Amino acid sequence: MIVRTKSELAGTDRVTHAETWSSHRLLLARDGQSFSFHDTTLHAGTETRMWYRNHVEAVYCVGGTGELEDLETGETYAIADGTMYCLDGNERHILRAHTDLRMICVFDPPVTGQETHDADGAYPLLTDA
Repeated sequence: MIVRTKSELAGTDRVTHAETWSSHRLLLARDGQSFSFHDTTLHAGTETRMWYRNHVEAVYCVGGTGELEDLETGETYAIADGTMYCLDGNERHILRAHTDLRMICVFDPPVTGQETHDADGAYPLLTDA
């Protein structure tokens, strides 16, 4: 059984920061599961362009407001507490945070925690836990 709190991750390599977001990685590939689980905050007034070409990501908003733009179709979706979306087609997208936007994210396959977004907004597929 794995039991972990967000607060105990402070100061560890499980906390990652970028210009537009910060993320607490509660489960990573090294935990031996078939997915990773993250608590991520996108900073108010920012937009983040992403493309998870190597992963399926499901996201559940637990706070804040924003907008998701599907760059494949041009469609936009309001994001608020209680909204879920799944990038099951590896869609290129932009997430705009109107306020701090707290998101719970699941990645399959699991990420290692060492990934960084490349110029396309994608994570590489790393397999070393």
